[in-house]
Amino acid sequence: MKKILCAVMVILLAGVVVFTSCSKKEPAATKLICGVTEFEPMNFRDTSGRWTGFDTELAILVGQKLGIEVEFQEIEWSYKYQELEAGTITAIWNGFTANATENGTPRSNWVDFSYSYLRNQQCVIIRSARSGEFTKVSDLAGKTAAAESGSAGESFAKEVIGSNGSIIGSPAQISTFLEVKAGSVDFSVVDVLLGKRLAGSGDYSDLMIADITLDHEVYAVGFKKGSSLRDKVNSALKELYDEGKLLDLAKKYHLEDSLVLDVDFKG
Repeated sequence: MKKILCAVMVILLAGVVVFTSCSKKEPAATKLICGVTEFEPMNFRDTSGRWTGFDTELAILVGQKLGIEVEFQEIEWSYKYQELEAGTITAIWNGFTANATENGTPRSNWVDFSYSYLRNQQCVIIRSARSGEFTKVSDLAGKTAAAESGSAGESFAKEVIGSNGSIIGSPAQISTFLEVKAGSVDFSVVDVLLGKRLAGSGDYSDLMIADITLDHEVYAVGFKKGSSLRDKVNSALKELYDEGKLLDLAKKYHLEDSLVLDVDFKG
């Protein structure tokens, strides 16, 4: 009888183990680690060395909504997907153009995107003294360009310069301004939000945005495929938008004309 009871207990315990294993869920996220680069006005350091900017403050607001800690990890942009897969970051939150490709592959193949929340477009940065040389996209063919490695700007630059052109990859978009200023490249391609912020002022007073209109893009947050964080962040973004806090933050950085929360965006 004891042997029969023991056998029954073993079977029952095995069933519990199997059931527990099958119903195991993804561990609850206790920290949001945002992969960023120096990209004003989205993510940049203030005079005390702390990260600030629109995306920085937005991530903090989302973290408060979700009750989780938020950290910012500076990354090399060309390794963003590897950082995400390795778990050194849990989100790519850095003015991330979602409706773009890299080497012909849609970015949505690599990550799950949040709702899009800002409109953007690429722009061409040139020396003001050469403004007459660059008035249309075809003027960029055969030239030397600079762009952040792994960026939407790099994809565009490779396309327009053609087989006779060349490109210099930079670790961050802001670095490309120095290449143009030094004359080592003919032009660079950066996000227009950064271009408007820097070109024509301060150290870059001799640079300008070329009068070449490019297609519109949108920003969203990138997550590892299948991550439960995506839906949680989406809920927080919707709440912040409905409460008017997203608009208040956009106004702080003069981005209110670019603000648009698209809950139907899938990447």
